[in-house]
Parts: sequence; C-alpha cells; structure tokens
Amino acid sequence: MKILVVSDIHGSSYYAEKILEINEKENPEKIVLLGDLYYHGPRNPLTKEYNPMKVAEILNSLKDKLLVVKGNCDAEVDEMISEFGFENNIVLNENGRKIFFTHGHKYNIEKLPKEEFDIMMYGHFHSGFIKEKEGKIYANPGSISLPKNNTKNSYIILEENRIILKDVDGNILEEKTI
Repeated sequence: MKILVVSDIHGSSYYAEKILEINEKENPEKIVLLGDLYYHGPRNPLTKEYNPMKVAEILNSLKDKLLVVKGNCDAEVDEMISEFGFENNIVLNENGRKIFFTHGHKYNIEKLPKEEFDIMMYGHFHSGFIKEKEGKIYANPGSISLPKNNTKNSYIILEENRIILKDVDGNILEEKTI
C-alpha cells in the first residue's frame, strides 16, 4: 500500500492545496496526517494563506483516504469542522512491519511508547528526517507549511519497502529501503 504522510499544516490553505496536488501526483491509497491541522500555535507565525476553514474544506474533500492523529495544537473544536476523526496514535501493519504514527509531542525517538513497533512516524518538530536507532526506523515528514532548522517544506511517501522524504515539488530529500 502506498501511504502519503503529512504533518503540521497549521492552517495554511496554500499548503493544504499542495496536499491536493501531491495526492493527484502520488496517488496514495491512504493519507496519514500527523496533527496540527488548523491552528498555527502561539510559538509559530501565521502560515502562508492562513485560513483554517479552507484547510478543513480541502481535508474534508479527502476524508475517504484520511487517517488523522491529533497534534498538540488540535482541539475539540477542530473535530467539529472535520468530517473525519482524530486519533491519539495510529498503528498499521504493512508488509510485515508494525508502523506507529503519532504527533511527536508525547512519543518520539527520545520518548518511546510502551507499544512495540518497527517504524515510528511523527511530526511536531517541523524538521524532516529518516533515521535508524537500535534496529528501529524513525521518520518525520517535517512540516508541509512551517519547516524549521533549514529543512524544506516536505512530506513522506511510504510504499512497499521504501520510506521517501520529498519536498513539496516532489524532489527526493532522503530515502531508506526497509
């Protein structure tokens, strides 16, 4: 199964539109959103074309493909404008591997959940990467709208035996065979 993984939209209708373009280009079976969909948060500037209601409209148009993790900036009111549910974490079994999806503010490469996994994907830090540590793989799609630490606006494609970190133009930034 091909999965598109995106995090930290933070209310940018400009980058939500990019998700539509990426969806058309990549044609994933599922899209996993790792939280922080609508609100920019008190520590972040307003995102490009900040319009949470437009973001909700765009994401609602993809609801049949979406699996969504609740981020630290997501609130109960966000669920009221969303035609999809929010989960604390999501676990998928793909190609014999257990993949743990979370936002990253509670669980990450430094703070592990009790749940066993082979691959952990999380956002929150706004910096994309793919790392291996103690036999497990950790991947962060970065922030599609507010990248930090000199990283690009990015997303991840997970397919078969590969994790691919790409910028919003589709250029490969990192790739790992799993």
